[in-house]
Amino acid sequence: MKLKKDSYLLTGILFPLFAGVLVYACGEAEISEKIPEQVSYNFHIRPILSDNCFACHGPDANKREAGLRLDNEEGAYAALKENPENHAVVPGSLRKSMVFSRISSEEPDQMMPPPESNLKLSERDKQLIRKWIQQGAEYETHWAFVPPQKHTPPENNHPGWSSHPIDKFVFDNMSSMGLQPNPEAERAYQLKRLSLDLTGLPPSTDEVKSFVGGERTWEEMVDYYLEKPAYGEKMALLWLDISRYADSFGYQNDNIRTQWPYRDWVIHAFNQNLSYDTFLTWQFAGDLLPEPTKEQLLATAFNRNHKITEEEGVIDEEYRVEYVLDKTNTFSKVTLGITMECAQCHDHKYDPVSQQDYFSLYAFFNNTPEKGFEGGAGSPVRAKTPLIWVEEEDTQGILSFVNHPDTAKVAVSIMKDLQDSIRPTHVLNRGVYDAPTGDPLTAATPAVIKPFDSDLPPNRLGLIQWALAEDHPLTSRVFVNLIWQEIFGQGLVPSAGDFGMQGKLPTHPELLDWLAVDFRENGWDIKRLIKVLVTSATYRQSAVIQPEHLEKDPDNVYLARYPRLRLHAELIRDYMLSSSGLLVPEIGGPSVKPYQPEGLWEASSSGRGELNVYRQDKGDKLYRRGIYTFIKLTLPPPSLLIFDGSNRDICQVSRNRTNTPLQALALLNDPMVLEASRVMAENLITTHSSPEEAIEEAFIRVLCRFPKDEERTALLNFFQEESEHYKEDPQEAKNLLAVGESPQKEAAAPERTAALMQVIVALYNLEETLTKT
Repeated sequence: MKLKKDSYLLTGILFPLFAGVLVYACGEAEISEKIPEQVSYNFHIRPILSDNCFACHGPDANKREAGLRLDNEEGAYAALKENPENHAVVPGSLRKSMVFSRISSEEPDQMMPPPESNLKLSERDKQLIRKWIQQGAEYETHWAFVPPQKHTPPENNHPGWSSHPIDKFVFDNMSSMGLQPNPEAERAYQLKRLSLDLTGLPPSTDEVKSFVGGERTWEEMVDYYLEKPAYGEKMALLWLDISRYADSFGYQNDNIRTQWPYRDWVIHAFNQNLSYDTFLTWQFAGDLLPEPTKEQLLATAFNRNHKITEEEGVIDEEYRVEYVLDKTNTFSKVTLGITMECAQCHDHKYDPVSQQDYFSLYAFFNNTPEKGFEGGAGSPVRAKTPLIWVEEEDTQGILSFVNHPDTAKVAVSIMKDLQDSIRPTHVLNRGVYDAPTGDPLTAATPAVIKPFDSDLPPNRLGLIQWALAEDHPLTSRVFVNLIWQEIFGQGLVPSAGDFGMQGKLPTHPELLDWLAVDFRENGWDIKRLIKVLVTSATYRQSAVIQPEHLEKDPDNVYLARYPRLRLHAELIRDYMLSSSGLLVPEIGGPSVKPYQPEGLWEASSSGRGELNVYRQDKGDKLYRRGIYTFIKLTLPPPSLLIFDGSNRDICQVSRNRTNTPLQALALLNDPMVLEASRVMAENLITTHSSPEEAIEEAFIRVLCRFPKDEERTALLNFFQEESEHYKEDPQEAKNLLAVGESPQKEAAAPERTAALMQVIVALYNLEETLTKT
């Protein structure tokens, strides 16, 4: 075997042959099929360096080792500080590139990453770096910092696959993996997923029958659901996680606050299809618009939804700074998809964002008159200044969308800037509130993303105009990615909150850019964006998993099938209330307190005033949608947390989906599940002449499709077994039917009602029921 000369020469001098070089010489053919013909810095090299090298050789100058910076070409190509004759990377030359020498070495004092870091490059990683250097070691601007371009969708000739732009991009990627798309799902499955995605509710029996029977087209159903008031509630759920909406102030001395008119506005904005640029502008800077309306002022409550202390004895400035930090971090996550909070205490270790960049952005939010502490928990005003009052007369006019249940006025915390002065902003040493350093900063944006235009006003209005500029690389990408995540379970950028160096690479970069530009070109129209997604063949595919899917694409990255997705926590509640007939479809209004295990609030000792004791609501308030469930920041609703609901204490752009035994126990025993099953059983027993008809109706309501013959037989047998059981123990039937506070119907044969109730409980506990398939 003959070794290549440049595999073991370094700066013109032979160095000892070590195992790493032998691997490259001997093993190259073995893994060459895994190495792309053209190695890309963005998609192949940067992820390796970011995971293994940037902590010590990245943007953070304070933590940089040996003066070596590898995240840009200036640093990588420069002469080494400790050895000016050498360079970390020399394009085209492995012999002269110290990086290749160090990652190939097996000597503990030479190898990189060093052994004590517990990091290690794979052989494929080393081969990629090797080939990249040989091909010229070209650096590229991080993909997310380059304005998106509207690529022409690739052609495809797959029979039966649509010419929809999304499908062209998706098919091009899946076919490169040797995959073919699934056939279209059965119409009932399609309708269920569409209804849940657009309204958060299951389709009604009539909707199922008319669509499955071919009486209504797909586009008709899309338009029908987009126009339902429930659409705004479904979309608002995502935005309330982002805007960290809750019904209490948070921190230990927790008490109620009345931000709920803001929630009503969010629902209204989605139902009115307010364009996304307007939607953002009003929330971040509605108060800075010329002669702002009360609706525009209400929208700025977005900025004030963070936790606010009511604890006596705190340091005012410490908490005021915390509030500004929260606003800054929320802005960066919502519009930029960048983990800017990492630069609060030091230069970002992975992204080219300095601490000065961070506090220059912070300056946009640092000019408000709000206080860190404004009175204790005994205050009768449920909002903090600056605030507005929503009065009954407002709800007869411009705020008609606010569901104001009584004549009392409601206080809402909003945004406002100081009128006669500008609060100076400094870099805070290590991010500490009382350690300002250096000269005052000018409000500015990270230049690596897009410099702030001097023609824009240096305030929040100018900031959001900067974010919405045509050549801004991130704002439209971040939002279309969030909507894709809502529909398909995972964004085209899987790390929806991190488009930076440590974030996941886009799975379909050209499709992401096409959607981002198309969204902006069409007036930031949210309903249109959703319609584009759900009218694609990709969306209408079957969710059936083929053996080749598991072999070639177990995580469904290439979308050769529709992803099976469990519903969000609030939608599980909504599903049962709606299908059972219990749901009260009232839009908006104050939050409600449904069933909750006794003693939880009291045990937490974090509530004051109205939140000291949990006072469960009565009547219709028990049957409102999950979006209206009261959220106490110090103890969020357990029924929602069990199913991975957001605790709302910070901006959250995605939720986890876990499977735990507690979830199964909740579905079997939660009073709301049992009550919904009881109410449906009572209604079906009295409206159907036979158990077979009642069971079929229950099946359609719960599973949103017609039962198969074997399913009918199994459920009827179960019903008969349960009927015999309750005949022998009528008291048990009586106890079962007593669950829940909704009035009971007189049952001629309680054992049959109880048996049907158990059948419905079983249906609600099926995996298919609470999964989009």
